[in-house]
Amino acid sequence: MLKSHTCGELRAEDAGKEVTLAGWVSRRRDMGGVIFIDLRDRDGKTQVVVDATTSQQAFDAAERVRPEYVLQVRGQVQRRPAGQENPEMATGAVEVRAAEVTVLNPSRTPPFVIDREEFVEEGLRLKYRYLDLRRERMQRNLTIRHKAVKFIRDFLDERRFLEIETPILFKSTPEGARDYLVPSRVHPGKFYALPQSPQQLKQLLMVAGYERYFQIARCFRDEDQRADRQPEFTQLDLEMSFVERDDILDLVEAMTIGMVETASEIPLKWREFPRLSYHDAMSRFGTDRPDLRYGMELTDVSDVVANSAFRVFAENVAAGKPVKAIVVPGAGNYSRSQMTELEEMAKDNGAKGLAWLAIDAESEEIRGFIAKFFTVDQLIAITERMEATPGDLILISSDEARIVHQVLGGLREEMGRRLGYKERRELAFCWVVDFPLFEEEMEDGHYAPSHHMFTAPKREHIPLLDTDPHAVLSEQYDLVCNGEEVAGGSIRIHERPLQRKIMELIGLDIAEAERRFGHMLEAFEYGAPPHGGIAPGIDRLVAIMAGEPNIREVTAFPKTQQAMDLMAGAPSEVDERQLADLHIRVEIGELETDPS
Repeated sequence: MLKSHTCGELRAEDAGKEVTLAGWVSRRRDMGGVIFIDLRDRDGKTQVVVDATTSQQAFDAAERVRPEYVLQVRGQVQRRPAGQENPEMATGAVEVRAAEVTVLNPSRTPPFVIDREEFVEEGLRLKYRYLDLRRERMQRNLTIRHKAVKFIRDFLDERRFLEIETPILFKSTPEGARDYLVPSRVHPGKFYALPQSPQQLKQLLMVAGYERYFQIARCFRDEDQRADRQPEFTQLDLEMSFVERDDILDLVEAMTIGMVETASEIPLKWREFPRLSYHDAMSRFGTDRPDLRYGMELTDVSDVVANSAFRVFAENVAAGKPVKAIVVPGAGNYSRSQMTELEEMAKDNGAKGLAWLAIDAESEEIRGFIAKFFTVDQLIAITERMEATPGDLILISSDEARIVHQVLGGLREEMGRRLGYKERRELAFCWVVDFPLFEEEMEDGHYAPSHHMFTAPKREHIPLLDTDPHAVLSEQYDLVCNGEEVAGGSIRIHERPLQRKIMELIGLDIAEAERRFGHMLEAFEYGAPPHGGIAPGIDRLVAIMAGEPNIREVTAFPKTQQAMDLMAGAPSEVDERQLADLHIRVEIGELETDPS
């Protein structure tokens, strides 16, 4: 080794030791006759003192160095003079007095500062990702990721899970997002697909009798990018046989608690995760991925306003449409322009308008354009139902339940941001269960799976598949943290007749189903056990634990939101010969559109 110690491990008790360090120059300060260098490696920083009276060779070498030069330093550990200790550095009680300095490699001036955190345009960071990864923030993030994945592997190994790799080159089964296709050289005109997830393969492993499988799986989806999406991402893929829903939830909850306590920068809000039905989550929070770091829950006031003079509410209640509200603490002084902003947000989410009541902090007078339509008793009843106090703002929506939830759920998120609730440094995990098996809206006259076509309906709801499919609840479950879905899973269908029934309901022709999934349907005829699983997103979990806004900050070499690698220049053109080998010709032109 070219070093005897890391730059982050020396302490006061090491004083007097002869050591050799190697790393990058983080800072250099020339004090005239004495040069101070902060030498950095992955583990931290150590101050190096280069004094011409101690070693002219070391001083001459240190005079030439600049930030990001790679150095090797040999010298003696000394305590810093009293009063000059640096409590901000783990090694701040000591320094190394250099006897020898060797430049292992010089460096050009980096395109941005590396030794301290300051804003750098993301495109520049991604172009020089190998430099960005030297920064303390990125090294911290990737360390959190390593600790999280290591904990997962150890936790599951102790519980008899086997880590089994599944193919990266697999069969294209178009559903959901687009597949990334890989042309075959030896089978002209045919393609592999990169897996969107190992869904089919993990179910086949259950048929194969492995019972407890996991994999830190790479997945690929050709879809429009967002802050929490990448064309390639990593998930923990996990499947178990002979289990019921709560067996999986209990296991993953225990694993998540242990992982957070081992790796996270942010603590848990609670060590027992609430379990909400889909209906309750939507009814109380307006979303199936609620942020439980704060309240501001949706409250039904339909009975209070049913007999009011405000015709919209009275008629909607009579028609069976709910009237719901949220109370925003301390926002009762919102200006007209601020209320207009909120009204526009409500309309963007499908509302025809937004009703509101504000309670004056001093006079306790209730104002708002709808206030005149209510009696004093009705206004008091509304504020009591909402538990509103002076200075609060009440936002009210009435329409179809789906729209009300969308409107107030969106406003709850927005006001949570404005009031700083979403900045709270705590991890509020919860489970959402009992999802509908099918979406409310039909697709081309057919039912659309809420999760995916392999999700099992609740056993007691199977008869409803013939009479009222929209009433069927499923064995789907999601793990949610701070308003983000971080894992999704379900108990799977393991019987061929039931799987065929679901495929018929979603409009998948049986011949087409055989072509796409024949290997799975056939496997179900050879003793497939009851089984289920889940797939937590590693990238998203680590981003939340690190307090980062998007998964690019916890991925070593991510793509941009346009799915480009700015560092390597991918995607890129390839040689004509490579295309010829693959029996492919590229023609770039305008896409034909339907003139109608």
